[in-house]
Amino acid sequence: MPNVRMPRTRRIPGRPAAVVGVLAAVAVAVAGTVTATGGTAAASHSWTVYHGNAAGSGVASGVRSVNTSSPAWRSSVLDGKIYGEPLVFNGQVYVTTEDDRVYDLSAATGKITWSRRVGTAVAAAVLPCGNITPTVGITGTPVIDIARHEIFVVADELSGGRAHHVLVGLSTATGAVAMTRRVDPPGADAAALLQRTGLNLDAGHVVFGMGGNAGDCGPYRGRVVTVPESGGTPRFYTVDAAPNQREGALWMGGAAPVVDSRGRIWVGVGNGSVTSPGQSYDHSDSVLELSPSLHLLSFFAPSAWARDNAQDADLAMAPALLGNGKIVASGKSRHAYLLNGRRLGGIGHQLDTASVCSTDVAGGPAVVGSTVYLPCLSGPVSLQTSARPIAMHVRWSADAGGGPPIVAANRVWTIGQDGVLYGLDPSTGAVRQRAQVGAVANHFPTPSVGAGLMLVAGANRVIAFRATGG
Repeated sequence: MPNVRMPRTRRIPGRPAAVVGVLAAVAVAVAGTVTATGGTAAASHSWTVYHGNAAGSGVASGVRSVNTSSPAWRSSVLDGKIYGEPLVFNGQVYVTTEDDRVYDLSAATGKITWSRRVGTAVAAAVLPCGNITPTVGITGTPVIDIARHEIFVVADELSGGRAHHVLVGLSTATGAVAMTRRVDPPGADAAALLQRTGLNLDAGHVVFGMGGNAGDCGPYRGRVVTVPESGGTPRFYTVDAAPNQREGALWMGGAAPVVDSRGRIWVGVGNGSVTSPGQSYDHSDSVLELSPSLHLLSFFAPSAWARDNAQDADLAMAPALLGNGKIVASGKSRHAYLLNGRRLGGIGHQLDTASVCSTDVAGGPAVVGSTVYLPCLSGPVSLQTSARPIAMHVRWSADAGGGPPIVAANRVWTIGQDGVLYGLDPSTGAVRQRAQVGAVANHFPTPSVGAGLMLVAGANRVIAFRATGG
């Protein structure tokens, strides 16, 4: 067992700690504003998409308690590393690995019900760079269409000695393959692309992002991709189509593109190759609002976008949609930006800015009312927004965990690189619960809730804890 140090909680002087109840993160529609929707996941219900719903709020509102004294079960060791969040549907747990395999586990026992290998994973040595080893297979969190009883994954596959990306739909009941569709952008070097984001659904289409491997090697460009669930022709949004530009990854620390009540798609974009403010802006280091057909509707970028690009300090967090039409964005510059969701306004048009933590912010946030729990790698940060005046401030910053947080049972849950699941007090950030879960595969593991369980992905197995309520 690794040595676990006692975490500290950093309170911000002069800022009172408002008590935040764990409420359903279903926003009220505001005419003419962005509206975050998608029901919350409770302990007895499903968790079928990254952070629980299309808006990625990460809140399981009906859960009363999580028993972390001992696991309900641990799965057997699976055949590859786990980078995605476990999903829950119809009393079963679904998880994918970097060996291109999809597993269906019994929620009651953790035993394997079925598994399906959807392709031959790509050996890391085949790729020009990267930090996933020894193979790259299914990296992004899948998504489940509950009406179709179908789980969708994007697999990096080796075919004819070359890497390709394939969208695969499988029956949740049997693992039978219902659909396959190659989704490499036309003319792209597929080996230079990594499908890292979670998947989402939007009006009968699967939505996901593509970026580069760690190291940003190769001539890739960031993409948002939508594909009909029936397997029709993919549609692509390219971050910048200028001939001499590259990068602008869609990766968001593994978070899925956010889909609002109108079907509009919101993403955070990584650093681009333009590093001088004298050059044309390339839509990197940005928040983008896209139509369901992938037309750019509006964007935001910090005034320091060129410097951010030069320092690899991009907006690596999924946008947090608030019920009042505001949006919070953050990333590796370690600043957060409060934005107007009616119109993002372009370069430098934020409503407020706050310095939020001393390490990178990357992954999916959790959103409860006007509070956003940011995925800071040193531990979650509680960011409070206000309407009058329009502003935001840090309420507390925890020195525990670091994986993207979710909210359940009056706790903010986060997984640390120390192999510990932490349950933090939502009012103060103090550690109230903890459980050793073992080594994790990457910097961005995030738990999920469903079927009476809280689920944690270790490096190559799933650990389940009993959850009550819902």
